[in-house]
Amino acid sequence: MGDSLELLARLREGDSDAIEALLERNLPGLRGYVRLHGGALLRSKESSTDLVQSVCREVLEHIDRFRYPSEAGFRQWLYVTAMRKIRRRYEYWGAQRRDAAREVPLDDGASSDLLDCYGSLCTPSQEAVAHEQVERIEAAFDRLPEDYREAIVLARVVGLSRAEIGERLGRSEGAVRTLLSRALARLAELLDEAEAGPAAN
Repeated sequence: MGDSLELLARLREGDSDAIEALLERNLPGLRGYVRLHGGALLRSKESSTDLVQSVCREVLEHIDRFRYPSEAGFRQWLYVTAMRKIRRRYEYWGAQRRDAAREVPLDDGASSDLLDCYGSLCTPSQEAVAHEQVERIEAAFDRLPEDYREAIVLARVVGLSRAEIGERLGRSEGAVRTLLSRALARLAELLDEAEAGPAAN
């Protein structure tokens, strides 16, 4: 698919294959971003694969607006587009006043792609058995405080630096390091509890 600089140069020249290549290599992270940010509500209502495809279509339709000089910039643009769509869908389903807790989460059949993304959220021992834990990872993530969830997504999925996260969250770089460390530690605890639960019964 070529390296980032080559793809970006081709993209600026209007090469449609370049945008498709950039989208393809960012699909695992995008799918994880959509599922983690959408939370249990959207996971129970809509296919994340459909949402991801919708985001990709929107990006393709507005590719002439792309002005970022790096793949990291492209990825952030991609996630901003995804966040707008997630908010619109969340508002739509919230307005339906239906009980999401009684619904069964949809199975998108994309566990391997999700694990590419979620692997960075787990310790090596947890990652080794992660094929059986996509739902546990998402359930544990949903139990985190909002600032913990945001810090983890921005650092491990979007790939922002601590300084960039600090700008977004209005915190110092040191405060972000502490927040992220606590967030990842709490996520690990919740995952350990989930793993220990069935064995304890």
